[in-house]
Amino acid sequence: MLNLAEVRSFGNIELLAKQLVEGFITGLHKSPYHGFSVEFAEHRLYNNGESTRHIDWKAYAKTDRLYTKRYEEETNLRCQLIIDNSSSMYYPESNKGKITFSIMAAASLAYLLQKQRDAVGLFTFAEQIELQTQVKSTPSHLHKLFLTFEDLLKDHPNMMKTSVADALHQIAEKIHKRSLVVIFSDMFENVQDKDAIFAALQHLKHNRHEVLLFHVTDHRTELNFEFEERPYEFIDMEKGERIRLHPSQIKEAYRKEMQMYYHELKIKCGQAKIDLIEADINQGFDQVLKTYLMKRAGMK
Repeated sequence: MLNLAEVRSFGNIELLAKQLVEGFITGLHKSPYHGFSVEFAEHRLYNNGESTRHIDWKAYAKTDRLYTKRYEEETNLRCQLIIDNSSSMYYPESNKGKITFSIMAAASLAYLLQKQRDAVGLFTFAEQIELQTQVKSTPSHLHKLFLTFEDLLKDHPNMMKTSVADALHQIAEKIHKRSLVVIFSDMFENVQDKDAIFAALQHLKHNRHEVLLFHVTDHRTELNFEFEERPYEFIDMEKGERIRLHPSQIKEAYRKEMQMYYHELKIKCGQAKIDLIEADINQGFDQVLKTYLMKRAGMK
């Protein structure tokens, strides 16, 4: 597993993303998931009755399976990567874990998308859209995205609040062609105003986009509230508010509230046919890449 603190010290997102994806692909071919092709931008399985004109006989010699060659105009998936860049994403402070995880996951997906000759673009947001790039499939565009990811890795916004609902509504208005929308966010907006978040997600679905929502958290502390039993000062990273207490004073109530919120979030996403995936920053990136490949295969 890639150490998130090492990611920040190393800094070369392009090389790290390539290593992650190539390692993942190698493992994929040795696993029960080998049926997923990471080259379907170039090949697809031959169907009986089709013309044999475009069969790739070299691939047949290597794999004993019939593939037909696909051409770039056939690989028209457009993917929009969306990263929540608000201050809460910079937790834990020791390694800026959630934002580092999201940047590396998005960079790995961008590399895999370009490898498949799919077009990819990037949005970042906090209270509103902070960044929007073009959507392209060229190597030069991918290189620019990697430079953008490196700039994001160096950033550290102070007291940057989140407005997931407003930002997603804005993004929905800006994506004019049907796309796969991949969101990385902790979804820590006002949990009392869940309907606004659901409405924004439904806006994306109403516009006929496929949506993958990676709920990025430090599962151990943010969902299970597992801290040592000693006095702590907890600081709201977006508002600066502080409170001193022992974890046991609120652990049970906190966990209950969080479980209720995410249970409802999962139900609402399920009703809207939005894929909600728990992305624990301590579990590595394979969870992201596998989910993307399954979604990508389902959209062919």
